[in-house]
Amino acid sequence: MIARYPTFFIAIALLAGCGGKPAATPVPPAGTTAAAPPTMSGVPEDTAPTIVFLGTSLTAGYGLPDPRLAYPALIQAKLDSAGLKFRAVNAGLSGETSAGALRRIDWVLDQGRIAVLMIETGANDGLRGQDPDSTRANIAAIIAKARALDPAPKIVLTGMEAMPNLGATFTRRFRGIFPDLARTTGAALVPFLLEGVAGVDSLNQADGIHPTPRGQQIVAATVWKVLAPLLARR
Repeated sequence: MIARYPTFFIAIALLAGCGGKPAATPVPPAGTTAAAPPTMSGVPEDTAPTIVFLGTSLTAGYGLPDPRLAYPALIQAKLDSAGLKFRAVNAGLSGETSAGALRRIDWVLDQGRIAVLMIETGANDGLRGQDPDSTRANIAAIIAKARALDPAPKIVLTGMEAMPNLGATFTRRFRGIFPDLARTTGAALVPFLLEGVAGVDSLNQADGIHPTPRGQQIVAATVWKVLAPLLARR
């Protein structure tokens, strides 16, 4: 899959720096002033069950002129069009690792009736060269905490790719995190969040990583293919 997205990985390598491991966080850190993402605290209380999108800057909508252009908001539009009474909640946080997502998952889960938890985390772990076993354990712990709720939400995992400069073994181990966890936990899987977007200049912002509004539409369509059948079965 790496060969299919050369521009995407070149952009990551340039941001990450040289050497065996990235020298700096390759996505904007939390607290950036650019296009603040919609947060859970900014969503009015509602009796509708929620679909919570736990994620990084890719979910938060970093760099977009309006956070309503990020794919969680586009999913809300699809829900409304389909007459599905769910509320999409964007819990994306730029620069977050899987360890950070695990640290705040209790707060995220304490936000009302959650029907579906979509987990988009681990990309920053891969960019930093973190041990895939550690990333896997963090995501597994997030899933376990969600499954402890009564009723437990459906879980959707989103796959990501690692940089090729960390070696073929690392890339293979990182890629395997998401399908392996989906198989062992019974979670639904979006194989690659940026399918059809990564490596396409016209669909990404100047950094080559974060989708443009049009790119976000494609991401929303990719997610919807997995999410819609889950909702139909509820």
